[in-house]
Amino acid sequence: MRYHTALMDELNLLLHFNLDTTQQGIKVHHDAEPGMIDAAASLHQKGLITQTDGGYLTELGREAAEHAQAMLGLLKE
Repeated sequence: MRYHTALMDELNLLLHFNLDTTQQGIKVHHDAEPGMIDAAASLHQKGLITQTDGGYLTELGREAAEHAQAMLGLLKE
């Protein structure tokens, strides 16, 4: 299995969440890039975020975001 564009969009969207707090979510506006709109809807369908246009991370979403952000940190070094 390879990383495809839709999956990369989901990973990139997870990188926008601030893991220092659970009180801050994100909003994907209707005029955002189509890939980001689709990524938000997909993450919501998978149970990782609370709203189809962003919202907050669920418990599973927080874990996924932690892994996505850690992976980026490792690969950037």
